[in-house]
Amino acid sequence: MNLEKILAISGKPGLYILKVQTRSGFVAESLADGKKITVNLKSNVSLLSEISIYTYEGEKPLSEIMQTIADKENKGDALSHKAENAKLMEYFKVILPNYDEDRVYPSDIKKILNWYGILQSKGLLNDDAPATAEEPSAPAVEEVNEEATEKPAKKAKAKKE
Repeated sequence: MNLEKILAISGKPGLYILKVQTRSGFVAESLADGKKITVNLKSNVSLLSEISIYTYEGEKPLSEIMQTIADKENKGDALSHKAENAKLMEYFKVILPNYDEDRVYPSDIKKILNWYGILQSKGLLNDDAPATAEEPSAPAVEEVNEEATEKPAKKAKAKKE
């Protein structure tokens, strides 16, 4: 499951796809309605690929948890994030039996299930799914190929005598 370009932006509902990096921030596209927004560097932004959940043994990446939910539900709908806290915690205990109940709150579980629902509805839960619904975007920072930037040697002109 590829969550590398999927973003959660504090203060904004839903999830976004990183499109282009700019000097003052970046442009992201909403998964909900496809609208593009500019986000400055001062905003609190989280890449889903960098999020982990506390367990008693350490931390478990969100991508593995999403994959576990997808496998359990056969890539279908999971429990609604609007369910009661007791049901949410019981469901999450099935998904991740050793999660740290003291540090993982019902609000965290709601967020994870909400994000799962968004990704599932957009078909982004496949192992080979691109980071965007249409086509993968160019990397934010392009690498420069040294061979392509070398200037060709000038041809020596033959002297006429």
